[in-house]
Amino acid sequence: MNLPIDFSTLAIALPPASPQFINLYDESSTGQQPSVARELSDGLLVAAASLSPKFLYNELGSRLFEAITQLDEYYPTRTEAAIFEASSPQIAQTLTSVGIRNACLIDLGAGNCAKASKLIPHLQPRQYVPVDISVDFLRSAANQVQNTFPALDIVGLGMDFSSGLVLPQEIQGQDRVFFYPGSSLGNFHPHEALEFLKHIADPAQGKARGLLLGIDLVKDTATLEAAYDDALGVTASFNKNMLLNVNDIIGSDFDVRQWQHIGLFNVEKSRIEMHLQAAQDLTVTWHGQTRAFRAGERIHTECSYKYTLESMTAMLQQAGFRHIEHWTDPKGWFAVFWAAV
Repeated sequence: MNLPIDFSTLAIALPPASPQFINLYDESSTGQQPSVARELSDGLLVAAASLSPKFLYNELGSRLFEAITQLDEYYPTRTEAAIFEASSPQIAQTLTSVGIRNACLIDLGAGNCAKASKLIPHLQPRQYVPVDISVDFLRSAANQVQNTFPALDIVGLGMDFSSGLVLPQEIQGQDRVFFYPGSSLGNFHPHEALEFLKHIADPAQGKARGLLLGIDLVKDTATLEAAYDDALGVTASFNKNMLLNVNDIIGSDFDVRQWQHIGLFNVEKSRIEMHLQAAQDLTVTWHGQTRAFRAGERIHTECSYKYTLESMTAMLQQAGFRHIEHWTDPKGWFAVFWAAV
């Protein structure tokens, strides 16, 4: 006797969907290792040594940054989250008013994907594309998003988008909305930030319809410096961990115990600067290269530029965006911008 099949029971028995993952930052398979090693080596050998902040974000660095976002001193994450909590319905309505429905949401520097996860119920994207340089961390985060939204088409993308933002064909081309929260645009120098924004706004580049952007605003020096040099020393560990990541990539022999974290606000340039300062005279070697550091000499590891509402609006306009709107918190410490292409 043939019994009818209960498809609802079968559906429950099926394993949960897994997100697709495309790794464009696998150094061993894409040939990126020589160029990355050269970039690090060049940065260490110049007179004023500097390293790109992207090297802060190996798997441990990503987890340390998660811890930073929970600190009392680090206001940006919770302030931005409060803006989205209060304004997500208005943001969704703004997108709808320009004809964007069920967008392809491309989350740049997605990290743990927590910010997008709060936004997804409001925007209801047809596809979610988290992008990050920390590949293993992103895989785990994308799986968590898939568990929360099992019907959502998710394509995780391991990529260093600071070196170029060319999206693979698996990313849907219709109604692309770029999501760049956390004021990460501030890690670019202003001329670099402008070129990056122009690239997103260029219709020939990626069929973007618009950009949803989080920006940290100028405020008093004490508040800014405390956010990047917390009392518990978590930011110091985050910064020093970059040296361990560099050791892994180029085989250098940095000893984190010989370095001190520095976080300061450069008022003239309107930017937070993070440095690692040699606590003593020391020498670092890697693959036939040597660099001596004097006590007090620094490696510049990150800039975080702070903008005003007026200066960011002007930059977005110069990049080619239009219909620019923004939402802020009551203190005016942070802003979320929407800019249409």
